[in-house]
Amino acid sequence: MIRSGFYLKGLFSVRSVDSPAIALGCSFLAIGALLKNIGFNLQQSFFSTFFTYALPGQLVMAESFLVGASLVNIFIGVWLVNARLFPMAVSMFPLLKSKKQPKWKYYISCHFLAVSSWLIMKKDYRTINEDYRIDFWMGIGTATWSIAIVSTVLGFLISDYLSKDMMIGLAIVNPVYFFCMLLGSMKNVVIGTSVILGTILGPAFYLISPEWCILYGGVTAGVIAFFVGELND
Repeated sequence: MIRSGFYLKGLFSVRSVDSPAIALGCSFLAIGALLKNIGFNLQQSFFSTFFTYALPGQLVMAESFLVGASLVNIFIGVWLVNARLFPMAVSMFPLLKSKKQPKWKYYISCHFLAVSSWLIMKKDYRTINEDYRIDFWMGIGTATWSIAIVSTVLGFLISDYLSKDMMIGLAIVNPVYFFCMLLGSMKNVVIGTSVILGTILGPAFYLISPEWCILYGGVTAGVIAFFVGELND
């Protein structure tokens, strides 16, 4: 069973001053409005976040749907975009592992993995007994997932009052928040190197390949940062 005390502590952790909840809500307001504008109804928009819960993946799905891509292409596109969550899973789930906890909790809680919930967990996990961190994580996940769903529905309902520029601005609030959090944690030379180089190389590669510049810039910056970290160990 889920330990209610730790679950509720995770659930209410989004109320902290430095919580990404507001940034998360703003981004999903934008996705709700976007989904309505491309022809989704309220139920489809709701279940898009309910089942996917990944802003970049939902944007890829919406854009692919808009240009008439097949379901197979949409699936592959969303799957590739959401592969970005794999490093987060690798870095976090070992911190939650406990022999006293059943495996079904880990399988279910994978759905809650997102930048916002990952940030909260990485910040607070040391304050939680390791045997009950999975319960705390499920509370965090439930809170952030619920915020995303409610914000999607709200964005759908108020879409007529949002201009294109407003939707773009809202959509990038969460990535900007994540970027700022990385800047704040740049005491680690690997993180600092990867963030700084990614910021420089992304625009640089845009001059060569606008379609692939983010991937090229990110991979190059990450590889260089890895070797810098190895040399400094």
